[in-house]
Amino acid sequence: RRAGGPPHVIHLKDTNMLRLTFIFTLLFCLAPFAQAAKLPQAPPDAAGMSAKSLEPIDQAVADGLAARQMPGCVVLVARQGKTVFLRAYGNRAVEPAKVPMTVDTVFDLASLTKPIATATSVMLLVEDGKLVLDEPVARYLPEFAANGKDVITVSELLTHEGGLIADNPLADFADGREKAVQRLLALKPLAKPRETFVYSDVGFMILGELIGRVAGEDVAHFSAARIFQPLGLVETGFLPGQSLRDRAAPTERREGRWMQGEVHDPRAYALGGVAGHAGLFSTAEELAVYAQMIHNGGEWEGRRVMKPQTIATMTQPHKTVRGVRALGWDVRSGYSSNRGENFSDRAFGHGGFTGTALWIDPELELTVIFLSNRVHPDGRGSVNRLAGRIGAIAAGAITPPAK
Repeated sequence: RRAGGPPHVIHLKDTNMLRLTFIFTLLFCLAPFAQAAKLPQAPPDAAGMSAKSLEPIDQAVADGLAARQMPGCVVLVARQGKTVFLRAYGNRAVEPAKVPMTVDTVFDLASLTKPIATATSVMLLVEDGKLVLDEPVARYLPEFAANGKDVITVSELLTHEGGLIADNPLADFADGREKAVQRLLALKPLAKPRETFVYSDVGFMILGELIGRVAGEDVAHFSAARIFQPLGLVETGFLPGQSLRDRAAPTERREGRWMQGEVHDPRAYALGGVAGHAGLFSTAEELAVYAQMIHNGGEWEGRRVMKPQTIATMTQPHKTVRGVRALGWDVRSGYSSNRGENFSDRAFGHGGFTGTALWIDPELELTVIFLSNRVHPDGRGSVNRLAGRIGAIAAGAITPPAK
C-alpha cells in the first residue's frame, strides 16, 4: 500500500455511520473496565525454548533503533500457548514530545486487518453457509459484475488473484462512502482471474463490502461479535475510543494533527475508519490470543470461534504465479521479508504498512508478533527485515526435544 497525500475529508452525515461511530466509541471507552484476555506468561524453558537464544532480539532491535528504522516497537514470542518473551523498546512517540513505548501500546495494524478481521470474517460466513469460496463475488454483490468482473470468485480476492488493481485514486472517495463503494464495484480489472498476482487493497475493500451485504452488518460489527468478543479481546477493533487512543502509537500528521488511534490508511480514513483492508487496532498480547485460537483449531478457553476445518482451509498454502499465499495470509511471496527464514513450510503471516507483522507457525507451535509505528514521525522507517530477523531468532531458540 502506498501512502498518498492528505485524503479528501468525508463528513459523517450518514445516520448509520454516526450510529457506528457512537457504538464503537462506547465499546472502546468501556474497554479499560473489562478484563483483557491474555496468554499466560512463562519462562522460555517451560515452552521448550532457550532464554539465552532469545536474547539476541535485544541487539536486533537496538540495531533497528540506531538506524532509525522505527521510534520503538513491541515484540512478543509465544509457544505452546504461553508468552515467553514480551518487551517494549524505544519510544511510542518522538514528536511533539518523547513518550516511552509500553507493552500495552495500541497499534494501527494496517493490512493485518486483511487476515485478522476480513478474511476470518469471510471464512466464518463460509462456515455459516452464507458464502461459497469458489462462487463469483457477483452472486452476492451483483454490481461487482460490471466491466467483466462477473467471474471473479471470493477465493481469488482472498489470494489477490482476481486481476484487480492495487489501489484506486483517492479522488474516488471524495463524494462520500456510498459513492466511493459504487466506484469500487465498477472498477475495470487489469487481467483475467489467476493470470497474475497483484497485492490489492481494492480486493479487500470489496471483501469488506461483501461481508456487509451477506452478514447484514459491516466488518467492524461482524468481527467484533464473532471473533473479538468471543475471544475476550476488549482492545481489538475498529474506531478505538478515547482511552485507547491515548495509549495508541501515533503515526504521521494529517490535517494539522497527529494520527493517534486514527487509521493511517487514507482510503480507510475516507471510508470512515472501517474498511476491509485497513482500520483494525490492537495490542501485542491480544493478537497473541487470536493467534493461539488459530493454533488451537478455532477454540480458546472452552469457546469455539471457528471449526478446525475452516482454519485448515483458510491457512492451506496456495501457489500463485508469484509465490505462495493462503486465504488472506502470506506464506512465501515477494511480501515475505518479515518471515523468519527458518519457519516451517506450514507458517503463514502478514505485515502492515505502519510497521506491523504477525507470523504463526503451526508446526513449530510458535507465534511471533512485531508491532511498531515505523511511519512515525515522517514515514521513512523500514522494519520488514528486522521483523524477519526476530522471527528467525525466535524459531532458532526452540530446543530439540530430549531423547
